[in-house]
Amino acid sequence: MLDLHMKKSPVVYILSDSIGETGEIVVKAAGSQFDLGHLDIRRIPYLTSVQQIEEGLIEAKESGGIIVYTLVCPNLKNFLIQRATEIGLIHVDLMTPVIDALKTLTDAAPKYEPGLIRKIDKAYFNKVEAIEFAVKYDDGKEPRGLLRADLIIVGISRTSKTPLCMYMAHKGIKAANVPLVPDIMPPAELFKVNPKKVVGLTIKPSLLFEIRKERLKTMGLVQTADYANLERIFSELDYATSIMKKIGCPILDVTNKATEETAAKLMEIYREGVGV
Repeated sequence: MLDLHMKKSPVVYILSDSIGETGEIVVKAAGSQFDLGHLDIRRIPYLTSVQQIEEGLIEAKESGGIIVYTLVCPNLKNFLIQRATEIGLIHVDLMTPVIDALKTLTDAAPKYEPGLIRKIDKAYFNKVEAIEFAVKYDDGKEPRGLLRADLIIVGISRTSKTPLCMYMAHKGIKAANVPLVPDIMPPAELFKVNPKKVVGLTIKPSLLFEIRKERLKTMGLVQTADYANLERIFSELDYATSIMKKIGCPILDVTNKATEETAAKLMEIYREGVGV
């Protein structure tokens, strides 16, 4: 039989101009210090007007609850304080004391913009995802991934394809790269993507010859290998250029260019391609 005298669960309303997650975490942490059984937490998120604040306060008053708020918009916060005081509603401000302390510490002005932490988190996770993507689809691995790439870099060996992909990944751009090797057809997926997503890299043959010779020396291999053969390099560059022209993609010369310099140009091409 239901006990009509059973005590109701305490009700806490979280009012926020963002999603209210911060408020809920703090209330749960505070609630864990009491033997309350069930704590009824009700979020009222994305508040943008005093009318919405008023409705939330009335609901809290009628249910016998209290208000915990994480409002950063000064006009909404001031209205809540005034009205909650008028109707005798307990209200706790989680954000203002910390914002004021940081303001004093840094002598900087707060932005008072809701939801900024969500934007920061999203940018961080986008970067992590892009880095994982660049590793997974490096050097032509798993060609199906090309269809999901934001940017595809093609070129012959030692034209900085991988470093550039990683650089773009740190900007949150999913970049894959495909090596172009004579007598080996590139993956079919490369010709299915929008050419605006593809960028070809080329380099001066004499410089590439020196770079490859140093690479062979580092690896302890003989200097006469085809890899560092000037005639072979000319052949590779000709083949790569023919593929790039077939795709219809822009071609960047990376001769004596720092990774950051080439990456800046790649960013321009990317933004033009996606209409940013």
